[in-house]
Formats: sequence, C-alpha cells, structure tokens
Amino acid sequence: MQDQSHPDTTSATLPDERARGEIVNDSQTFRRAVGDLRQGLHQRELWLSLGWQDIKQRYRRSTLGPLWITIATGVMAVALGFLYSILFQIPLADFLPHVTVGLIMWGFISGCIKEGSEVFIANEGLIRQLPSALSVHVYRLVWRQFLFLLHNLVIWVVLMIVFPRPLGWELLLSALGLAVLMINGVWVSMLFGILATRFRDIAPLLDSMVQLLFYMTPIVWTTQTLYEQGGQIADRARIAELNPLYHYLEIVRAPMLGQPVAAYHWWIVLGCTAVGLLLAFLALRKFRSRVPYWV
Repeated sequence: MQDQSHPDTTSATLPDERARGEIVNDSQTFRRAVGDLRQGLHQRELWLSLGWQDIKQRYRRSTLGPLWITIATGVMAVALGFLYSILFQIPLADFLPHVTVGLIMWGFISGCIKEGSEVFIANEGLIRQLPSALSVHVYRLVWRQFLFLLHNLVIWVVLMIVFPRPLGWELLLSALGLAVLMINGVWVSMLFGILATRFRDIAPLLDSMVQLLFYMTPIVWTTQTLYEQGGQIADRARIAELNPLYHYLEIVRAPMLGQPVAAYHWWIVLGCTAVGLLLAFLALRKFRSRVPYWV
C-alpha cells in the first residue's frame, strides 16, 4: 500500500522531459523566441521614442535639422539623374524619377543591412542595463530607417509635380510593398545582428557587399535599356534579375512611377521574405540568450 503521507508528485510538478531525465534549455525554445518578438511589440512606446530621439540627436544644433536627409538625397538624385540620362540617352522626365525613387528605397534597404549588422553591438549599454527584449533594438532601427524614408519621400512628391504622370489605385501596391520592406528590415537586422555580434568580421563584409550590390541593382541604370539593345547585352540584363534586391525595389518603385508590376516580382519577394523570416527566427531561438554575453 502506497504511503499517502508522501505522495509521488514528480510527474505532477515537473515536465515530462525532465521526468525522463532529459535536460531542456528553456532559453532556446520557440516559445521564448516568440515571446521576445511579442514583448518588443508591447514595448513600442520605448522604441518609437528612442528611434525619434536618434534622429533629433543626429541633427542637434543644426539649423535645418532632419531636412539635411532630404537635401542630401535630393542632390545625389539630381546629379546622378542628369549624368546618366545623358550617358544612356534617356529623357530626364523618365529617368530622374526612376533614379530618385531607387535611391530612396535603397537608403532604407542598405540602412537595415549595414546598421542591422551592428544593432546589438551599438546598443551594448542598453542590453546590459535595460531589461527589455532584443527585438526592441531591431524595431527601433527599422523605425528610424522608416523615418528617414518618409523625409526623402518629399523629393518624390516634388518630382510628381514637376513631371506629372497618371497615378491610379496601383499606388496602393507601393504602400503594401513598403510594408513588406519593413518586415524584411526586421528579419535582416535580427539575423545579421546576431551573427555579426558573434563574428565581428561580418559587419565590414556586409558593408562591402552593399556597395557592390548598389552597382549591380538597377538604380542608376534600367533593365529596359539593356533589353532594347538586344543580343548579348539583353542576355546579361536577365542576369540582373537574379539579384533579389531588384525585385524588392520594383514592387515599390513601379507603382510610385505609374508603371505596372509583373506578378513574378511579388512571388520572388514573398519567397525571400519567408526564407529570411525562418532563418532569423531560428537564430533568435538558438542564440537569443547568448547575445548579452557577446556584446
């Protein structure tokens, strides 16, 4: 007869895995990874405020303040637009908006990649002292880059006034494409941020790769120009479509310029987004608890 004064409570108080003698690391579970992302969203007042303070801090004691963001992008767009429109013999009214929107979106993409690789290293003090989710720092970075993008969109508005073109309901696709870009900014910053915190050579490597990808992405040139030349040049233009960043640009840029977007651009972007989210989620699950020791 079992002693009722000392009941066997092992199976009632411990998980089945521990009852079988297995050791479960709770910090490396999907539940904790999801909890980190959710906690970061719940702390949105924190990262919204910090992201805005980043911009104010950068342009403190400046007369024009954040307008320098718009001026710098506008000057570069006009200079490159005039130069390459002459070299490629493309009408300025068609080429300048193409270059401008491309530079605006490229600024967001490159910012998420380059700054994302150092997002945890740059926030070492906060990570060690502030009990918050790691995703807070990622959301803060993407929010800051989004504010930069909003400043630069003023240039696009001016161009649409100077070079008017019909814009229909397709413009809503650019808003959807921008939302997809922000989601990708989260996984890019999370994945590269974790990897670059552990392996410090990744950050300068990514910086060099971004510079190379700028010239390989149709920003200051167009695939249409290459296709019109035919022959081997047209074949090389198809190689440009192997660059996924081209498709990310196209789903936002084409609607903003009143141009149709081929469906395959969206399929490629959605596929890359799904793969990237999976990789970032696995990295967060595996190494989330180690980042504070790596910074």
